[in-house]
Amino acid sequence: MIIILNGEDKQVDSRTNIEQLLNIIGLSDKKLAVEVNEHIVPRSEFSETTLKDSDKVEIVQAIGGGSD
Repeated sequence: MIIILNGEDKQVDSRTNIEQLLNIIGLSDKKLAVEVNEHIVPRSEFSETTLKDSDKVEIVQAIGGGSD
């Protein structure tokens, strides 16, 4: 199936959940926020939130920094 990941088409297996998607794209160990169809998904629900064809998934990674 095809999902829209950060604005680009991404093919994934049917029944892929958010946790699996993060593993596929190499972000499973990062601090991030995930939104599916404009709804924030809590990290505690990543493994039980199964994606569907044409879902819009936005992933925002937290990065540290500061000014001198």
